[in-house]
Amino acid sequence: MFNFKSESSKAYLFIAPALFLITLFGIFPIFYAFYISLHKWKIHKVEFKGFDNYLKLLGDPLYAFYFFSGLCLIILSYWLWKDSFKKIKTRILINIFSFFLFIFSIFLINLGWKKMIVTGDSDYLNSLIYSSYYSFFVVTIEIVLGLIIAFALFQKIKGKQFFQMFIFMPYITPAVMAATVFLIIFSNRETSLANNIIHFFGGSPQQFLADTRTLSEILFNIKLKGFFAGPSVAMMTVIFFGIWNHTGYYAIILLAGLGGIPKNLYEAAEIEGAGPYYIFRNITIPLLTPIIFFLAVSGFILSFQSFNHIYVMKTPLAGDTLDVVSISIFETFYGRNRFGYASSKAISLFFLIFILTISQFLFFRKKIHYE
Repeated sequence: MFNFKSESSKAYLFIAPALFLITLFGIFPIFYAFYISLHKWKIHKVEFKGFDNYLKLLGDPLYAFYFFSGLCLIILSYWLWKDSFKKIKTRILINIFSFFLFIFSIFLINLGWKKMIVTGDSDYLNSLIYSSYYSFFVVTIEIVLGLIIAFALFQKIKGKQFFQMFIFMPYITPAVMAATVFLIIFSNRETSLANNIIHFFGGSPQQFLADTRTLSEILFNIKLKGFFAGPSVAMMTVIFFGIWNHTGYYAIILLAGLGGIPKNLYEAAEIEGAGPYYIFRNITIPLLTPIIFFLAVSGFILSFQSFNHIYVMKTPLAGDTLDVVSISIFETFYGRNRFGYASSKAISLFFLIFILTISQFLFFRKKIHYE
């Protein structure tokens, strides 16, 4: 029988409301979306389709298997290479094997992805690439800039509270409103504010949100396709907005982390003759790794779900270079009324984020210092 007087029973009663809400609003919608994805929805008619929607997304199952096998082999090659440092006698053999395994995994990924683009939904698969660009650049730069700003504000300077409030303001600004302002500032008109500033310094007008040139074209004058082409100028403009919007939040969180590091560690290091770089590298960064890891994981998840500001800043002249995965799902659901197919896209994105998040935990758990 359930004993209401025991400590464990009281604990379950306390968390029961939270578990109920999480199940109702968090877990149940995922399973219901998966149920929808297995059907073709029409007016007054629902037709069971099984996994047809997923086959349309990924294309030929064989090449999808190649692609995901390549991802798994990359993880395996990393583990083998990392484990080789523990085995001195066989280190060279393991390193050679892990290197060739890595090369083979890249071959499988490249082969699988090319065929998936041809046989599957190329628009959706390309949207994953665009979301990857946005997520990687935004999260990486936000953490680096946030750390620099936090370290600067951690010093004894006047007006520290004012600067903290100032850098945090973009984060509390409504994204749609701010994106509308950015859309005007970075419009392709020669009289836009951004082009006026460029003209003042002697530069030529830019198209910004209407420019589809990729990073490889700008830097190397080479037209590449796929992931290695890099983000377009329009995407880089949106990335700039994302950095502006969230860097202050990252800086404030990291600043709080810096305040939690015991001062006696710094004092002991200075007594031993350690310089600023040594202290920053061996004391500050290791003790901030839990916060940095949290910001990286949460930022990665949220950036893949970004929608509002990208949708506002998206222009017809940008082509499909701003069609991130959230916009692809939205347009399939509302624009084409393909509820089952849109749900299959959402479920695929959920599993992709879930797998990559678990991979982040597995890769970096031993590099995080919680004590």
